[in-house]
Amino acid sequence: MSEKMFSEEQLEQLRSYPEIASDELIRYFTPAAADVAFVDPGKGRGPVDQLGMLVQLCTLPWLGFVPDDVTAAPPAAVARVAERLGVTPAALRLYGKRDQTRSDHLGQVAKYLEWQTAPAGSQAMK
Repeated sequence: MSEKMFSEEQLEQLRSYPEIASDELIRYFTPAAADVAFVDPGKGRGPVDQLGMLVQLCTLPWLGFVPDDVTAAPPAAVARVAERLGVTPAALRLYGKRDQTRSDHLGQVAKYLEWQTAPAGSQAMK
């Protein structure tokens, strides 16, 4: 019989957003002009999708992954990104009602950041 290393509660905590320190807020949630242009409405995205996508773009380098519930991002981080976009932070509550939207956006974000996936068990994973 195998024993679990983490309880379900601990696993859930590991899969979600942690508290964010002020230095992390500044370092990771200060999008550059190019980042804002990447989520630009000229690409057919409304304010909700722009905000959700930019939160994912800032989260990926911070945590190394993006939790499934993007709407649970730290409020200070959301406010900082929303201000940069000129949208209300409350718009994030409407983001990703369709799971595929979040997944599609995350794929685009990873490509924009030039992140690559590594095959499971490969040397690159180590």
